[in-house]
Amino acid sequence: MEALYLVHRGRLELPGETFESMLADFTKDPGFLRRYLVYRDLRERGYVVQMGPHDFRVFRRGQRPGSGQSQYMVRVLSERDPVSFGRLITEATSTAHMRKSHLLAVVDDEDELTYYQIKLPVLSSLGKVVPERPVPVHRYGWIVIADGENGLVLEAAGYGTRLDIQRLKLAPVEAVHLFASGFLVPENGEDGATSMDVSEVSRIDAEADEKAAVYSYLRDRGYVPRTGYKFGHHYRVYAAGKIHSEMLVHALSDGASLPMSVISRSVRLAHSVKKKMLFGCKCSEGIFFVEFARIKL
Repeated sequence: MEALYLVHRGRLELPGETFESMLADFTKDPGFLRRYLVYRDLRERGYVVQMGPHDFRVFRRGQRPGSGQSQYMVRVLSERDPVSFGRLITEATSTAHMRKSHLLAVVDDEDELTYYQIKLPVLSSLGKVVPERPVPVHRYGWIVIADGENGLVLEAAGYGTRLDIQRLKLAPVEAVHLFASGFLVPENGEDGATSMDVSEVSRIDAEADEKAAVYSYLRDRGYVPRTGYKFGHHYRVYAAGKIHSEMLVHALSDGASLPMSVISRSVRLAHSVKKKMLFGCKCSEGIFFVEFARIKL
């Protein structure tokens, strides 16, 4: 890669070789060209680049091996590549342990480059917001309703949507969380059902398990998740007491992957409405959040 770049710049001559002959040989590796395009871009921006534990190790401007420290670890992807969140979390964690920034360099089909900084934010606890007392509710299938003063108690803690002036309806994920937390007192609904758990909600929502896990994690740390359907994601998330949401969160199961094109749309939308874009991954070790942020080098 270094040799190809130097031949291209006229800084190196190899007997019997041209840029084209070298490129023909090197591109037998299907991923070589996109890595070369990223390497060339970084070099021409003034960075010193070495092969790294992922794809590249990039040094701070003006620094080089032996006299400086690397700043970025870079993984190169194409616009069509699926992003495995398990692998991404592992690599970003490794990068963080080395006190570097983890970047994804994405090459589209017109060879334009977009850089994303990957962060693994740990959401600080804001102080758990809970109803002031357990609340009796009525359940009708997967519909859970609190009426009168009971609805006001839940509404004050940021739960539910008004069905009418007398009744507050809970979303399934809210009901699952509140039943599990002991803040709903079941009263028989018209079908005799009482409490509600994730397995029941999974019958109407294939993503219920990961959505419920991420929802409870956010609630337990004082955040107020509300549906993010209008933004194409599971939740828009408010800090307690705030009138504007600060994050969009999409819940993912362990081992999930998404196409880079889907992630790109999500990040652009989140930035356009001045929110952070986080993916909440339900892993065997717990909930991990992955933040994508476009950057210019």
